[in-house]
Amino acid sequence: MKAVSEPLLDEVDLNDVAAGEGHLFVREGVGFAGRGVAARCTIDEAPELLRAIDHSDRVGGVAPMAFGTVAFAPGRAGDMIVPEVVVGKGRDGRQWVTRIGDGLLDVRPAPQPSPDAASFTVEALAPLQQYLDAVRTARDAVRAGRLAKAVIAREIRVSSDRPIDVHAVLLRLRASFGSSYRYSLDGFIGASPELLVCVDGNVVESHPLAGTAPRTGDPVNDARIAAALVASTKNQVEHRAVIDMVHDTLLPWCSYLDWEPEPSIVSVANVQHLGSRVEGRLSDPRPNVLELVRALCPTPALGGAPRDEALRLIAEVEGFDRGRYGGAVGWVDADGNGTWAVAIRCAELSADRRSARLVAGGGIVADSDPLDELAETQAKFQAMLSALIRP
Repeated sequence: MKAVSEPLLDEVDLNDVAAGEGHLFVREGVGFAGRGVAARCTIDEAPELLRAIDHSDRVGGVAPMAFGTVAFAPGRAGDMIVPEVVVGKGRDGRQWVTRIGDGLLDVRPAPQPSPDAASFTVEALAPLQQYLDAVRTARDAVRAGRLAKAVIAREIRVSSDRPIDVHAVLLRLRASFGSSYRYSLDGFIGASPELLVCVDGNVVESHPLAGTAPRTGDPVNDARIAAALVASTKNQVEHRAVIDMVHDTLLPWCSYLDWEPEPSIVSVANVQHLGSRVEGRLSDPRPNVLELVRALCPTPALGGAPRDEALRLIAEVEGFDRGRYGGAVGWVDADGNGTWAVAIRCAELSADRRSARLVAGGGIVADSDPLDELAETQAKFQAMLSALIRP
């Protein structure tokens, strides 16, 4: 394959480039939007495929790229898409377009979607008692010393009387979750606040989140809730398990690695989390970002610790296949750079787009209360529900 990258002078919104049928990964206006499919491959095939592209770079410092997802369950292939046309926007304000082959697809932004008022139904896909029992089982396993933490999730389905307008959903997510990593790929859409891993040259970053509390919209009340979250032993234990795993996993690839000594509050529209930023310098030869994605996914923030024991318990008690939820979503380029978010706050659309499956979960430790955990999933569901169900 041959590709050409050229500067793009007209200001574009990546959400409007991706629109309803394209591919998107963006945060605060920086990222990529693609249209068409030049090639599909597995995550393990992607580095060689991208390196083999004969690329003419008329921008300077850009490379062909692919979007992808990795499932929650370790060992699955992972799906990558190399678009026919990609529009990129960098932190430095540069914009460019990369075309593969003829690359004749139009990249002009799609028109704004028209207001619509569909009818929706929302249903749990398993009895709530099944979820509450699963939480109790996980909590008892932690208390018995089998685990330090296990993440238990549940799923719901949103059904519509007409196809869900993906473009409209992306614009709603931008309005409410602009600081999150917003994505759309093969019917998988969402707005994740959690950075799994980013590689930019020899710099590696991660920003794990674990420990969650609701936001009320009242600044005084939210500050009180945030202070209680920071002071919570239960949430600090949950958070520490994630930070330790991310640090220990990245360290062998790094000449230097540092992390925040104390977690800080990361707020999004509907909830607030404990987060700790990790940053380091990669050793030579530096790894492709996909190697780090494979090594980190799933983190204890979505699986548990120890990982293998937690995954076994999840398989026993949850009662469904998580699919791409809890895995990772992001991009990689031919130089091995890329940004990948944890695949949460998401919806998986049916082929006809008349229904969407949503999954949310929380970390279970010795002090977890099943009803509190249920309330946490309800708060987390609101991110996608508010974007899907709006007249």
